[in-house]
Amino acid sequence: MTNRKTEKIFLSPPHMSGEEMSFIRKAFESNYIAPLGPQVDAFEREFAEYVGIRHCLALSSGTAAMHLALRILGVGQGDEVIASTLTFIGSVTPVVFQGASLVFVDCDRTSWNMDPDLLKNALEDCKSRGKMPKAVVPTDLYGQCVDYERILGLCEEYGVPLVADAAEALGAFYLTQRRRDANGEQKKDNALLGGLARENYCHAGAEAKAAVFSFNGNKIITTSGGGMLASDDKGFIDYARNLSQQAREDFPHYEHTEIGYNYRMSNVLAAIGRGQLRVLDERVEAKRKIFAYYREALGDIPGIEFMPEASYGRSNRWLTVILITPEEFGADREEVRLALGSVNIEARPVWKPMHLQPVFDCDLAAKKSKKKQNGKRIYIARRIGGEVSEDLFERGLCLPSGTAMTEGDLNRVVETILKRSN
Repeated sequence: MTNRKTEKIFLSPPHMSGEEMSFIRKAFESNYIAPLGPQVDAFEREFAEYVGIRHCLALSSGTAAMHLALRILGVGQGDEVIASTLTFIGSVTPVVFQGASLVFVDCDRTSWNMDPDLLKNALEDCKSRGKMPKAVVPTDLYGQCVDYERILGLCEEYGVPLVADAAEALGAFYLTQRRRDANGEQKKDNALLGGLARENYCHAGAEAKAAVFSFNGNKIITTSGGGMLASDDKGFIDYARNLSQQAREDFPHYEHTEIGYNYRMSNVLAAIGRGQLRVLDERVEAKRKIFAYYREALGDIPGIEFMPEASYGRSNRWLTVILITPEEFGADREEVRLALGSVNIEARPVWKPMHLQPVFDCDLAAKKSKKKQNGKRIYIARRIGGEVSEDLFERGLCLPSGTAMTEGDLNRVVETILKRSN
C-alpha cells in the first residue's frame, strides 16, 4: 500500500473527471478510431462556445497550431516575429520552422507577461528599420492574460496581426475598457466568472487574429496531447484545416497543389477533451484555491513573493509560482527545489528566457554570422530588454499545483519549504 506521506507529488498531473469514458466509449462504438470523427467535431463546437471564439480546429499539439497560424500569415525567410522571451520554447520554434527570425520582448513586473511599453519600442524600432514584423506572439504566462487591450491597440496601430499563445491560459479572462464602457465597472472576485458576469469579460486570446491552446498532459485540462487553433476568421480556420490534413484538394484521388501537414487530433483524444471540458470551471477554481492555500501559508515569510494577478483579468492559476530572495529567505530557488525533490516533490524553475537559450544568439555583433555550437545550428535573434525575465528565472519556482492534491499534500510542500527558511 502506498504511503501518502512519501508518494510522489507531481507538478501538474492529469486529473480525469470520470466523464471521459462515456465519450471514449462512443468513439469506439462508432469505430471512428483514426483521426477525425464526431467527437472531434463536437469538441471543436463546445470549445468554441466556451472561449467565445467562433471557429476552432483541434490539432495534435499547441505547437502545430502555432505553426499553422504563422504559415497562414505568410511568415517566411527574412521575416521577423516579435514574441515573449519568458515562455516555453514551443511558442517560438514555429517561427524558426518558417525560416524567420525572432525578436524577444521582456516582461513587466505587474503581470510577468510581455511589457506593452517594450513592445511599442520594438515596433517603433521595426518601423525605423523600414520592415515591420509579420506577427506579434505574446504568451499568457502560467494562466495569466497579457494586457490584451494595450497590446491589441499597438498591433492595430502598427498593422501587425496578433497570434495569442494562450496555451497555458484556458479558463483565464480579461476585462477591456470597451466592455467596461458597455457594461459598467465590474468587481473582481473568485465567483465573478461563475455566472452572468462572464459576458463582461473576454477569454484569453478572444480578440486576437488567432489563438493557440494546448492540452498537453500537464495543462489545466488534457487530451494527453493535443492543441487547438481558434479564430473568428472562418477563412483562416478553413485554410488551417486543409493544411492540417496534408493539404489534400477536393478530388476523389489524392491531389496536392501545396505542402501540408499531418496535424489533426484523433477522435479518441477529442473524446477525452469533451469530458475534460465539462469540468474546466471546477479545475480553475481548484487551481485558484491551491494558490490561496500557498499564499496563506507562505505569504508572510520573508523572502517569498507570489506571482501577482493583473488588475485587468482573472488568472486560471495554472501553476502557483513564487519568487525566493535568498538574502531574506535563507536559501535560494535551487536549494528549495532540491529540498522538495529530496522528499519526492516535483517543483521546477520558471521558464528560462528564450534570449538566454543556447540555441539563440542575441548578440548583434554576430548578426551576419551563421554560427554553430558543437555542430548544432545557432539562430540569430534580437531582444528588447530582458532583465526582468532574467530575475524571474533566477528566483522563480513553480510549486505543485495538481487539482487532485489533498490538504496533506499541500502541507508537505509548505513544511518542506519552511524547513529551508531562516
